Amino acid sequence: MIVLGLSGAVSHDASAALYIDGKLIAAAEEERFLRDKHAKGKLPREAAKFCFEQAGISPDQVDIVAFPFAEIGLDSPARWHYAKRYWYAPDRSLTALFNGNRRYHRNHEQVMALLDELGVGSQRVKFVPVEHHLAHASSAYHLSGFKEKCAIIGIDGKGEYATTFFGYGENGKIHKIKEFYDPDSLGGLYGAITEFLGFDMLDGEFKVMGMAPYGDPNRFDFSRLIEHNGEDFRVNTELVNCVGWRRYKENGKGYYFSPKLIEWLGPKRQGDEIDDPYIDYAASIQALLEKVALELIEYYLGDIIRETGKVCFAGGVALNVKLNQRIIAMENVKELFVQPAASDAGTAIGAASYASVEASVPVEKMEHVYLGPSYTNEQCIEACEKHEKQPKWERVDNGPEVAAKLLADGNPLAWFQGRMEFGPRSLGCRSILGSPSHSGVADRINAQIKYRERWRPFCPSMLDRVAPEILQTDHPSPYMTFTFDVAEEWKARIPEVVHEDGTARAQIVTRDTNPRYYALIEELEKLTGNGVILNTSLNRRGEPMVCSPEDALNMFYGCDLEYLMMEDILIRKVEG
Repeated sequence: MIVLGLSGAVSHDASAALYIDGKLIAAAEEERFLRDKHAKGKLPREAAKFCFEQAGISPDQVDIVAFPFAEIGLDSPARWHYAKRYWYAPDRSLTALFNGNRRYHRNHEQVMALLDELGVGSQRVKFVPVEHHLAHASSAYHLSGFKEKCAIIGIDGKGEYATTFFGYGENGKIHKIKEFYDPDSLGGLYGAITEFLGFDMLDGEFKVMGMAPYGDPNRFDFSRLIEHNGEDFRVNTELVNCVGWRRYKENGKGYYFSPKLIEWLGPKRQGDEIDDPYIDYAASIQALLEKVALELIEYYLGDIIRETGKVCFAGGVALNVKLNQRIIAMENVKELFVQPAASDAGTAIGAASYASVEASVPVEKMEHVYLGPSYTNEQCIEACEKHEKQPKWERVDNGPEVAAKLLADGNPLAWFQGRMEFGPRSLGCRSILGSPSHSGVADRINAQIKYRERWRPFCPSMLDRVAPEILQTDHPSPYMTFTFDVAEEWKARIPEVVHEDGTARAQIVTRDTNPRYYALIEELEKLTGNGVILNTSLNRRGEPMVCSPEDALNMFYGCDLEYLMMEDILIRKVEG
């Protein structure tokens, strides 16, 4: 049975994923092909074509198309909650009651047209709409590999109406316990403050999280933003998560916070520096998110966690690695699985896995996210020969050894290998690398290559045999979805990948899942004594991660990188 999952239901992060008989064959985000961050307003046309090509099938072989957005009936409390809470915007309130989620009908029409364009056949194929948060839940639970009963958390901005989901998985079935509805959204609250702090929603939340350790969470009391009692919460829409005339507007753009927030906290932050009082605001919103989320998790899922110790998490807020560290630290939590593509891109996998299971075809555990396109040496050479810069290239026989020597000498290196990662993290296939024991390499990558804020942290990839000593835990971490406290003796050895608060967002690398990357880190260990490498995504600020050799070359010549290795092809800007 072939199941195609398509995301893009909420106008961003379009992606496609393909299952054949329960095996995830391919998955990719549309942004990588369009070179347009988040592919806003797009459907995953090119991503779907890639999936068909990778699987070696024709579009008319697809049996089921799953889409992570469903109709919500009038009998659902979601529509009534939305209408009541948005009383001050009667156009939205009445629409929710009388027309429902109109976006579903628009989405359905557009997806049907896409299926006909792709050759899938909208009248032939079975179309399965999946509730947005059920898709998130499936992407976590069904791919976790957990066989026992486990707790499921879903927190994001919003789907149809739901913003927060608590449930459990057992015997392949997902059971809802509790949902919260828009505008009462922890993701929306964090996103609104992200905008106030001068960043874009969808991207800037990571920056707020990175800024928070520099601030004092106790300097400002953010409790007026949200009423909460451990069982329920209600966002203050006088300040945040507001719509229409309540929104603060600047240069023709409306924000998800009100002028009253400006009156309370002062002007919206400008620029790239981590300055007072904004670092304390970042610390305060991070602390508030952790406090409310942990209270709710304990209330709704505490008994299940005490019973099994297994937890799954998806939705955009699941990419908040500081919150994840706090969840792992909860008493009785034995293991937390976070869907690596936890944002809406991952709902393509979630919808497809949910539909597959519903059709009585269980899906395999997610073992890796190397699900995108790959390129041969010959294709890399062809891209070099066609590129306007006419790069000087050489083919090397011992790529990991050559790369390790460059890194050990203090050089950043663009590393383009194998199949592209699915999700927001570079995990050793589309990466910029550095030696974390070489002082100043992080500042150089931030300033001269990534062109991003100088205070942003970098992450370590480390060999599985050294990770327990460095991170002081045996908890799995293949996808950079958690932070861990770094052992004191290691902080001085790998300072370039230890954040202000002494933590690191680590990827633990195994030989089985990425043998070439593992070999590179081993070679670097021979030269530096540390089985750790600095790893950040192969892109510049504001751009998607690179996909093709052409993308890699364009990025390479658009920054101060001096070395690029594409498969066995080494390109230098310097003689040597």
